[in-house]
Amino acid sequence: MKHVIALDVGGTGMKAALVAADGTLLHEARRATGRERGPDAVVETIQAFAAELLDTGREQFGEAASAAGVAVPGIVDAENGIAVYAANLGWRDVPMRALLGRRLGGIPVALGHDVRTGGLAEGRIGAGRGADRFLFVPLGTGIAGAIGIGGRIEAGAHGYAGEIGHIVVRPGGPACGCGQHGCLETLASASAVSRAWAAASGDPDADAADCAKAVESGDARARKVWLAAVGALADGLVTAITLLDPRTLIIGGGLAEAGETLFTPLRTAVEERVTFQRLPHIVPAALGDTAGCLGAGLLAWDLLATEVPA
Repeated sequence: MKHVIALDVGGTGMKAALVAADGTLLHEARRATGRERGPDAVVETIQAFAAELLDTGREQFGEAASAAGVAVPGIVDAENGIAVYAANLGWRDVPMRALLGRRLGGIPVALGHDVRTGGLAEGRIGAGRGADRFLFVPLGTGIAGAIGIGGRIEAGAHGYAGEIGHIVVRPGGPACGCGQHGCLETLASASAVSRAWAAASGDPDADAADCAKAVESGDARARKVWLAAVGALADGLVTAITLLDPRTLIIGGGLAEAGETLFTPLRTAVEERVTFQRLPHIVPAALGDTAGCLGAGLLAWDLLATEVPA
């Protein structure tokens, strides 16, 4: 059976799969990145994991994988196959595509940015299926974005397109790691809500999920924290809507797990802010933590489809 290798590399763990042409996950596996051993060890772990998947495919399906797709965090030069920088993993300028190609016996390898790769899957086979233009925004430790146009993800001229988390929505607000103040992700990410609720509740261990539960139980302090984050998020999203005019806006990540506790006030807040703009469908992501793996598989199949036979 023809299949491809799909790898989704996170800060602490990796998800992998063998993926059939119709998107079926034929085999799934997980592995720690081992980042405590340093960036070189992480790169070696990725290569060894991919090689194991190649062997698994050969044993289970009678042939080796036709290609591989790999999604990695940080700054990615997808065109040249280089993992430029990842703060959580400590690497710089890793020629990931070339390294994996050699380790996997010369099969073609596609490299992608983790959020854009997850967005590719959500857009094609998840919550954005059928939408010609969409924006995927995961609300996690930070906030990123993937701009979908005609079934593909727009990376931008330099690979930075979609960094919605660094739109300044509160000038002079909290300091952001990017060097600015008042960026969206300092106010509306899951980690931002966790910080705000820990301070408001007096419980240093409280997080965004606890805040959502407190909102649902009618806690006024939690509601204040939650609506402040929703308001900031709506401001950032309306800026994105104004620039991109998406048909569907897909919200994922940890904060989206609050369901309608998030989506009901968010839809209202966005609707209150738009004037001439057309309101997109605002929907929760559908694929959960498999999005990155499925997207990596799509990258691999896309690569095979565009290859010119020798």
